[in-house]
Amino acid sequence: MKSLKSILTMLFLGVSAASFSQKGATMDLWPNEAAVASSDANDKAEITVYLPDVAKASGRAVVCCPGGGYSHLAMDHEGHQWATFFNNQGIALVVLKYRMPHGNRMVPISDAEEAIKTVRRHAAEWHIHKSDIGIMGFSAGGHLASTIATHATGDAAPNFQILFYPVITMDQGFTHKGSHDNFLGTFGDDKKDQKELKRLEFEYSNELQVNRTTPRAFLALSDDDKAVPAANGLNYYQQLYKHDVPASLHIYPSGGHGWGYRESFPYHYNVVFELKAWLQSF
Repeated sequence: MKSLKSILTMLFLGVSAASFSQKGATMDLWPNEAAVASSDANDKAEITVYLPDVAKASGRAVVCCPGGGYSHLAMDHEGHQWATFFNNQGIALVVLKYRMPHGNRMVPISDAEEAIKTVRRHAAEWHIHKSDIGIMGFSAGGHLASTIATHATGDAAPNFQILFYPVITMDQGFTHKGSHDNFLGTFGDDKKDQKELKRLEFEYSNELQVNRTTPRAFLALSDDDKAVPAANGLNYYQQLYKHDVPASLHIYPSGGHGWGYRESFPYHYNVVFELKAWLQSF
């Protein structure tokens, strides 16, 4: 039997049995040739689009980047399982299966930028406002999302960002080593290689790339995260604050890393209520 807390939360979020059964539509992100080729020809980029009922559509959309250390993707609890939450608020969710970098950072970056561009191209038929498209990311997907939020321009630039326990920095003292190595690749020990590594670490330490045009942000972290230190998200928030970018930071006492939409996360109901409130604030 569901707890009273679970029942009240489901009612509050407008969850119904019918919405749980809703199926997304999956499409190739690059139906022809990808802008950046991957070293793995079998790794294909896709998006799965979950649209709310037309009568409920708010015009808002979120492109979701699951995590996985830039080596794999946690597509369910950091992707598809969020569809009902967003759809019941009239928000379209677009879950991105981006390709792994294998040391070529431009592979996932190009996928994430193309996903946002694709949503804008389909805005009219999907009942989405082109100026109300956000990006969401978890762990390494949070690094990808914050990279797009701080680097992308034009039709690839998001209007807001939602980051869960994100990798933000490439500083080897605070980053997630697997994400760092998979994203940037390997470098030799000679001075030229090490100079290039330091340059890339600076460029993709996204706390160092924040400016006054960076989109507003929601950040959710666990204080006891041993995989990706909470300092990643905290330092990013501090830079957003310094540059007058509206941001909401939530640090939960426990939960570790990688909880996504799992109800086993001790603060699951807190985070969904707080994210819902933040989405209603603008």
